[in-house]
Amino acid sequence: MSTPASPAAPASAPLVAVREVQKHFGDHHVLKDVDLDVARGEVVVIVGPSGSGKSTLCRCLNRLETITSGTITIDGVPLPSEGRGLADLRAEVGMVFQSFNLFAHRTVLDNVALAPHIVSKVPLKKAREEGLALLDRVGIADKADRFPGELSGGQQQRAAIARALAMKPKLMLFDEPTSALDPEMVSEVLDVITSLAEEGMTMVVVTHEMGFARRAADRVIFMDDGRIVEDTTPERFFTHAESDRARAFLSKILAH
Repeated sequence: MSTPASPAAPASAPLVAVREVQKHFGDHHVLKDVDLDVARGEVVVIVGPSGSGKSTLCRCLNRLETITSGTITIDGVPLPSEGRGLADLRAEVGMVFQSFNLFAHRTVLDNVALAPHIVSKVPLKKAREEGLALLDRVGIADKADRFPGELSGGQQQRAAIARALAMKPKLMLFDEPTSALDPEMVSEVLDVITSLAEEGMTMVVVTHEMGFARRAADRVIFMDDGRIVEDTTPERFFTHAESDRARAFLSKILAH
């Protein structure tokens, strides 16, 4: 007998709620008293220096990393530790990584259609039809029958985004999605992510692309040394950052 699905949280409740989260890697204290809410339809962009805990926080949101203490809930449900609950969470929370993580021996379309067919039991014909529509949405429908190795880095990352969207997630996580790309490929990926933001997808994006953060974010989170130092609007962050640490970070990164 299948376990009934947990009821969704009220629409007014945050989709993501992080409370007093601590994360240690051995003696290294990576996340320190992190509190964060993400509302439905909100785009939260996390920025900060290397080693500040940005990617670790992102990976904790779908339990790729386990927290040491504190709580994380998605749609009112605490993150499950293992088993079917964790698989269900991963189906509802899409993630796009720095590296594309595509199956090299399968076509681009197969990469997109596989999880809906196997995990969600979508008939293969329908999964492929929906997958092709998603590839069209990210601008690479003409690459459906190619293998990942035949695509540029930007095209592979757009295929990875389509693959994550194929599970119809309620939340999308992006962990430095453009950091492995050549500069000329960055904009094509950011354009896709921006279009998702405009369509109302709830997203948490870890990035060093300040132009994207300013343009697409509803909120900017600045992290340093494992803590959230600023949580504000893009306009305020880029023009009137409150902390000395954020101002120093911006003066360095915007000077290039």
